[in-house]
Amino acid sequence: MRIWSKFLIIAGLSLLGPRAFAAHTEARLLLADSQARPGETVMAGIQLRMEPLWHTYWRNPGDSGMATTVEWQLPPGVTAGEIQWPAPEKVAASDLTTYNYENEVVLLVPLTLASNLPPGPLDLKAHVSWLECQEQCLPADQEVTASLTVAPETKPSANAAVLADWLKKMPLDGSALGVTAHWEAAISTNSRPVVLEWSANTAPPAADFFAYASDNYETAPTTKLLSSANGKVRLQTTITKTGGDWPKEIPGLLIVGTGGKPDAYTVNVPVTDAGPAAAGSPATTDSGAIPAAAAAAESLWVMLGLAFLGGLILNIMPCVFPVIALKILGFVQHREAAPGRVFRLGLVYSLGVLVSFMVLAGLVIGVQQAGGAASWGMQLQNPQFSLALLTLVLLVALNLFGVFEVTLSGRAMNAAGSLTAKEGTAGAFFNGVLATALATPCTAPFLAPALGFAFAQPPAIIVLFFAVIAAGLSTPYLILSWKPAWLKFLPRPGAWMEKFKIAMGFPMLATAIWLFSFTAKRFGADGPLWVGLFLVVTALAAWVWGEFVQRGRRHKGLAWAITLLLLGTGYGYALEGQLHWRTPAGAGAAAATTISRDGLTWQKWSPEAVAQARAAGHPVLVDFTADWCLTCQLNKRSSIEVPEVEARLRDLKAVTLIGDNTDKDPAIIAELKKFERAGVPLVLVYPRNTARPPLVLPAFLTKGIMLDALNTAAE
Repeated sequence: MRIWSKFLIIAGLSLLGPRAFAAHTEARLLLADSQARPGETVMAGIQLRMEPLWHTYWRNPGDSGMATTVEWQLPPGVTAGEIQWPAPEKVAASDLTTYNYENEVVLLVPLTLASNLPPGPLDLKAHVSWLECQEQCLPADQEVTASLTVAPETKPSANAAVLADWLKKMPLDGSALGVTAHWEAAISTNSRPVVLEWSANTAPPAADFFAYASDNYETAPTTKLLSSANGKVRLQTTITKTGGDWPKEIPGLLIVGTGGKPDAYTVNVPVTDAGPAAAGSPATTDSGAIPAAAAAAESLWVMLGLAFLGGLILNIMPCVFPVIALKILGFVQHREAAPGRVFRLGLVYSLGVLVSFMVLAGLVIGVQQAGGAASWGMQLQNPQFSLALLTLVLLVALNLFGVFEVTLSGRAMNAAGSLTAKEGTAGAFFNGVLATALATPCTAPFLAPALGFAFAQPPAIIVLFFAVIAAGLSTPYLILSWKPAWLKFLPRPGAWMEKFKIAMGFPMLATAIWLFSFTAKRFGADGPLWVGLFLVVTALAAWVWGEFVQRGRRHKGLAWAITLLLLGTGYGYALEGQLHWRTPAGAGAAAATTISRDGLTWQKWSPEAVAQARAAGHPVLVDFTADWCLTCQLNKRSSIEVPEVEARLRDLKAVTLIGDNTDKDPAIIAELKKFERAGVPLVLVYPRNTARPPLVLPAFLTKGIMLDALNTAAE
């Protein structure tokens, strides 16, 4: 299932001015008029000029890619209409079909001026994001500007002729063609053939249909021109449902004719069950719909079951283990408490998990409804979030070590420590929040297919899936709190608890080291130095606070001042002054073209790289990974970069590609959705035989699984 859509990318390439340059594409904002009267509409154009062999994408990029997006920043009284897209070029390479623009394209956007605008100049600004591809794909975004004067008289600009030429290239209105469609088969799977039909005096030599993207269904890029009769032209394609009901209408471009300039028509095709091939079909009866509905319901229940199991298994994933230790400590502390209190704390912990997952669900739905591509673990693609989480986890570890103790009256920096150290209502809730924050980088067994299914569903289903995952994650603690008698199997409270508390600081410290390993380098070459110094200063501030404010008896005011000075200096000098952490230069930078990992050369993944390698007769191994994904790193060490697998890859002359999703990459997110995955890891093995589809390997790999897949790919 795929969610093809727009996604804003920060690539660090912005330059101010009316012309903005990216690595391989030049962007400009053109206006048809230099001055216009109030109440008029001025045609604007986003001009993209690509270098030779590079291309950008149409509103529906196809099997890979990303549509260009425009975010307007207009003065009051000026409103932007919808983007008008020229017809793209359909490009089929191996098993991928995309809709591209090469050399140059101008996306037209009407700008309407309010009738009460006062005379004078207007500064128009837009933030344009696109994906440019050749053998590799690079996200780019630029800010473009232009000036327009509101005046009593309209005057054309120097670019009026350019925009007039591109207006002539826009698709024609196809409503007069009377295009209709009907299903050609009963509902038996999630894919159904559909036939488009329209009247024509003579049958065209060729016809095609470029469907617009949809979150609820996919239209196959392949079409077949059927035999025509009775003045009707018939074109067949296939619809695959990914969520909701079957579409009642299919918007897109109808392409008629051949040669360099086929005619393109904008159509919104109504779909009915009545048609030559569908009349009397079981698809029009209840008997045909009931099995399909039952199958869909069965699939939903299976996926919900996998979601629950996945959430349950998250409890033993290394990401979440430190929080498990905290919860075990909390249960031991309260084993002698009243059963009602223990159960209430279990409920509050579960509520913390549920609320956190609902926040995540809201983020996913927000990204989805805005036309973006959501993915599991996407918050760790934000360097600011991962740095904040790193600081929090370090403070929790220091609190467990006894560096500082916090009561309910504690403030600011030590609030995080108190919430995890003190097992009250707030502590139980916060432990649930922290468990969720640490769980999302992990994709447990069973969770990957469930999330891949959920992320392509309507908002209500997404909320349901996240609630079920939360239930799985919190169930063990809820059961223990519900049956306090089972706590008797845990050791009794005593002096050992203080030592156990300190011991539990080490898993939390290990978590901080893991977060540091991929967070610091995202802030540039000096990132490890300044992030490390910031953490040391923060730890020193925590020690001063604990030793001289909490446990000291004299000069507490001075200790207060030193604590604040340390925190202010660490933040102001290291984060703001040296790292510029709110706009880090190292975040979002494109990875190297080739990456060497333990003797194997890994090229950067792109759909074009896969197609090129398969065309040359090579098997292909693709590893979609991220530095923050522990499952990915485990697969790498245990199953991919091991001598036997590397030797087999060399014997097969296989091409190895890596898709690094540490920082957000819309092309990778789109590819994950294509294989029904909501996040990394995803490992694919493409057979040498190009007629065969890729092998999708499980989330957890073994050396045997890898070798079996490679042997199959060699056949």
